[in-house]
Amino acid sequence: MPWFNLRLEVGDWTLEALEQKVAELNRELGAVKEKLDDLDSQAQKWAEKRSSVHERIKKLQAEASDLRSKRDALNEKVHELKGLREKARKKQKENRVKTSKLSEELKALMKRKPPLSMGETQRKIGSLEWKIQTSSLTLEEEKPLVEQVKYLETQLLVHKQIQKLKGNINELRTQNEKLEAEAKSFHEQLSEVAEQSQTFHEKSLEILNQIRAIRVQADVAHTRYVWTTQQSQELHKKYVNIAGQIKSLKQKLRRAEERKKAERQTELLTELEKKALEKLKRGEKLTLEEFKVLAEKGILK
Repeated sequence: MPWFNLRLEVGDWTLEALEQKVAELNRELGAVKEKLDDLDSQAQKWAEKRSSVHERIKKLQAEASDLRSKRDALNEKVHELKGLREKARKKQKENRVKTSKLSEELKALMKRKPPLSMGETQRKIGSLEWKIQTSSLTLEEEKPLVEQVKYLETQLLVHKQIQKLKGNINELRTQNEKLEAEAKSFHEQLSEVAEQSQTFHEKSLEILNQIRAIRVQADVAHTRYVWTTQQSQELHKKYVNIAGQIKSLKQKLRRAEERKKAERQTELLTELEKKALEKLKRGEKLTLEEFKVLAEKGILK
């Protein structure tokens, strides 16, 4: 078979068919490589998207946690203010009970209120005591004056009890006015703090809703990343398979080319030997290569 015959057979393949198959597989390998690169690029994109979403979720979770901490602190403040308000209300109630009791005592005592005022009674007692101390009185004369002083002192004691009760009642009412102002202040602060707490709570819920929505994006990105990666792995197997086929066929081509080269060398040597023998018969001078060929064949010694 001539060395230049392109249909040199290699196993079940001709050299031409081998070269065509290698070219075809190289084109297929290029297409697979292009698609593989595209899939790897997509996988990278989805991985970055997933990481970006996870980072955003992490920041939102930190923000939500901070809002919950602020809300909890405000709730503690609300609890504290409620306690202070209730304490003030309780003290007011106790004071009202005391005031009511003292008012009843005062009401009963007012029924015994002397006809003379406290000042008149004090002046009357002073005048009588001065008279007793400065006048030369017999025991009989002094006795009614002393009795009158004792009576007036009893009336003065009633005045003082009334005065003390009124002072205590006024003090309790003043305390209650102060407690009412405090309770009102605590209530206003409580309402303001509770409103702030509610605002933080609503913001926290809003962020949690955002996180739930964003998690869907993260799940989608992860699902697509996994799918793309799986497709890439399957395609990589195909790439490796095609590359293996190409390598095998190239090895066959190389062996075929080596055999073709060897056949060509043999043909050249045969022609050279034939030419040398003809020249030898004609008695012509041989070239060095012709001489070596005949010498290797044992024709020349």
